[in-house]
Amino acid sequence: MQRLLCPVETLYVGQRSRAVISCAVSGGVDPQVLTAAFADLTAKHPPLRCRIAREDTGFVLQELDTPPRLVVRESADDGYADELNAPLPVGGPLVRATLLRGAGTDTVVLVIDHAITDGHSAIALHHALWDRYAQLLAAPGTPPESWRTDWPAPLTEQLPPCPEEEVARYFDRRVAAARARPVELVPYDAAGGAEGGRIEVARLRLSVERTAQLRCTAAAFGVSVQGLIAGALLVAARRRLPGEGPRTLGCLSPVDVRSRMAPPVPRDQMIAAVTSNVQALDVAPDSEPVELARTVTGGLRRALEAGEPLLEVRIMPRVAEFPPLMAGTVIATNMGAVAAPPLPEGLELLDVRLVPAREQYFPQAGRSPLMACVTTFDGRLAVEFPYWTECFSAPFMAVLRDDVQSTLLDLAALGGPTGSAAS
Repeated sequence: MQRLLCPVETLYVGQRSRAVISCAVSGGVDPQVLTAAFADLTAKHPPLRCRIAREDTGFVLQELDTPPRLVVRESADDGYADELNAPLPVGGPLVRATLLRGAGTDTVVLVIDHAITDGHSAIALHHALWDRYAQLLAAPGTPPESWRTDWPAPLTEQLPPCPEEEVARYFDRRVAAARARPVELVPYDAAGGAEGGRIEVARLRLSVERTAQLRCTAAAFGVSVQGLIAGALLVAARRRLPGEGPRTLGCLSPVDVRSRMAPPVPRDQMIAAVTSNVQALDVAPDSEPVELARTVTGGLRRALEAGEPLLEVRIMPRVAEFPPLMAGTVIATNMGAVAAPPLPEGLELLDVRLVPAREQYFPQAGRSPLMACVTTFDGRLAVEFPYWTECFSAPFMAVLRDDVQSTLLDLAALGGPTGSAAS
């Protein structure tokens, strides 16, 4: 059983990028029950039982002879980091599930190829795993999930009709705009070593109180939380570029298109259903984050009202003709507010993380966008800054993280009485 990849899905084949979502809990996870829960998910979602193969007609999702199974291993302190850095095997399963068993803390890690997922479906799969685990704990005799063979249609096959001439005009407008305002990227500060690099992550988290205050600030100024975060990121990036005065920086905001389809695409459907909004802004070292937030929010709202996200999906296969179309000084993914995973009684949630990773970071390029993955699980906003150690050093990223956190705390303070500090 196999399905041809659509042009958008094919783009992810060469990127070899993946979503890494994890959940740390205390209380002890039953590995046998979790194994059964993961097996039920692979039965329910055919893409989880597949690998990517090349056929004469192109790349295809091809069902494996044996579906992937949960891996259980004892965890050292670097167990999560090892999972983050371990790529999915070429020609192998497109998902890996691991239970890291530690002293008092168990961590479940899902690694999913971006050819079959985006941030929203990765979160939905993660929550479904815990939901099924709780069901099986409560009813041990529950029969296993029946294997489904109905494939989800790729995003491009679910798009509404659109004249090719309109798509071509949109592509030409985007190219002209990108040529008119080329954006700058942040130079690397790390020198590549003979031992090679590694993915590491700088991270900030706000308390529930500060997260709520940040939302109040956004509402008071008529902007989105995404806009405020983008403003903080852009100011931090500008401070890492030389010279005085404004420079042209790019802000790339991934856009979920599931809710913009008719009918909407369910979040648990295992396909990549995301596109992007790219804006060029003039940013000075002393630019106000709120003013930048107004620009980003306004540009994003206008793009959504004009239906640009679906046009962006249609031109994605042509981006290779002019790569600056996707150039952003900062890339700020934002999954919005998400409830905590449905843990069974007896488990205490310690942390949930979503981090994108890939195999190639191109240290030879000398500069790149700054990646920030924004999540709000159980009321707490977090920003993950994944980086390759041959490109950026740990001290550089720590100072960047602290810079962004300081700006976000200042913005949160505008939204209400001071709550508990960030942790």
